[in-house]
Amino acid sequence: MSSSPSLKQFAGKVAIVTGASAGIGKAIADLLVKHGVIVAGLARRVQLVQEHAKELMGEKGSLHAFQCDLSKQEETVATFQKVTSSLGPVSVLVNNAGILSASGILDGEVEKWASVTNTNVIAVALCTREAVKIMKTNNIKGYIINVNSVAGHMVPDFPKMGLYPPSKHAVTALTETIRLEINREKLPIRITSISPGYVETEILEVAFGKISKGTEWETVQETGLKDKDIADAVFYVLSTPEHVNVKELTITRQGAQV
Repeated sequence: MSSSPSLKQFAGKVAIVTGASAGIGKAIADLLVKHGVIVAGLARRVQLVQEHAKELMGEKGSLHAFQCDLSKQEETVATFQKVTSSLGPVSVLVNNAGILSASGILDGEVEKWASVTNTNVIAVALCTREAVKIMKTNNIKGYIINVNSVAGHMVPDFPKMGLYPPSKHAVTALTETIRLEINREKLPIRITSISPGYVETEILEVAFGKISKGTEWETVQETGLKDKDIADAVFYVLSTPEHVNVKELTITRQGAQV
């Protein structure tokens, strides 16, 4: 008879969750803490992580807030060093931070393109590099989770998505590239790409402002996943035995377009 899924292999160990201030990142941090994990929540809006940490006091694990702008390389590297010195070496990295900027290609702005690629692609590679360095140094059987998107496997026909789908396609390829590099070095580190359909977070509002009635985006908003659904997916992949590597997990709402 098989035992129930649990995170006991990571209880008491350190996880870094990027973009932990709201939405999916906040839900993931919440779930990990409640299962005994010590979570370093990285975010630009660090006060929101601090407030969440207070709410989680008394749980099996703990949440610790770290100010970090992932688009800045030196700041990101320094933050990983701060986490290690204050909490210990990282065992789990959740690359969750991602942005959508309302800027098409034909009439787009380079600055917005750059912000998307820097956060959605370069930061994922950089955080992974730093985490793997720490895992190697400390002989850790680690886990890396990249929060991807269904837009990393197809291109949704919605206006002004610009470089968001290309950036998420890059995450799909990046995840596999990292997996192959890990295997080549025979490291005991697993990596998973989790690709949700639309999730009810603030990402659309941040990119587009208030969504007008009767638009394609309003229809999508009505059929979104919950941030907890993605946190549950993270729980699932982390609960698998050490010999199992879930390479890709795609999640959509039943009956939804994306």
